[in-house]
Amino acid sequence: MTEAHAVPAVEAAALAPAGRGLWSDAWRRLRRNRAAIAASVVLALIAVAAIVGPEVAPHAIDAIYWDRVDAPPDFANGHYFGTESNGRDLFARTLFGGRVSLALGIAATLVSLVIGVGWGAIAGFIGGRVDAIMMRTVDILYALPFMFFVILLMVYFGREPLLIFVALGAVSWLDMARIVRGQALSLKRREFIEAARAAGTGTGAIILRHIVPNCLGPVIVFATLTVPQVILLESFLSFLGLGVREPMTSWGVLIADGARRVETAWWQLVFPSAFLAATLFCLNFIGDGLRDALDPKDR
Repeated sequence: MTEAHAVPAVEAAALAPAGRGLWSDAWRRLRRNRAAIAASVVLALIAVAAIVGPEVAPHAIDAIYWDRVDAPPDFANGHYFGTESNGRDLFARTLFGGRVSLALGIAATLVSLVIGVGWGAIAGFIGGRVDAIMMRTVDILYALPFMFFVILLMVYFGREPLLIFVALGAVSWLDMARIVRGQALSLKRREFIEAARAAGTGTGAIILRHIVPNCLGPVIVFATLTVPQVILLESFLSFLGLGVREPMTSWGVLIADGARRVETAWWQLVFPSAFLAATLFCLNFIGDGLRDALDPKDR
């Protein structure tokens, strides 16, 4: 009996490509996706510009030039994107706004990952009445007006960046919880889970060591699609006047200010919008590439 089971295992090991696991195979397929690789390069350049740019820009983000209010782009004076209505350099403020928007998007996504993955994994693995109660809670939160809930949290807790990403992350975990729950339901009856139970492994250890790691593929894909959603949501809140406060800024704040002056100062809308649109396109291309690379049907 032992030999009969050992032979196929040896043959399978011999036939399997050396070092070819799920992640190495996914990386190989991702490298063949030119759109995803190009988007990754562009996004990395935008991130580096947002991190380093404000420090090396010709003008500080809060420096005011009263003689250059609403001035168009001027390379001679170092105002590459022109100035805004208060005479501040738009180039430096656009790069700094990218730093804030990207940080808010990533931080809020991490908050939603922690809550959503934990909630969905526990509900799906334990099942029964616990699953019913937890998922009915998710359904109730789904029924609440999403934007109203975010605005209510921000009005109550304030508009500080830390509270903004907590508010955004606190309402963006619902989809993640459902995705992870579905993965947990399909994994809980697998052989390696039954083996862990037979070995005396506790419920918490099984969730942390087996359920969550095996859900990382869909979680990573969904996270790359959540970041642009959070950035867009923050931009919309900033457009309503509920975003970050001065002297800080974000792409949403700059776009909101530029939209009010588009007829007389088009550059105030075009440049921040171009950075935001490029970032959203890159994140969506990367998300599509990861989805195709991690799809088990393509293995």
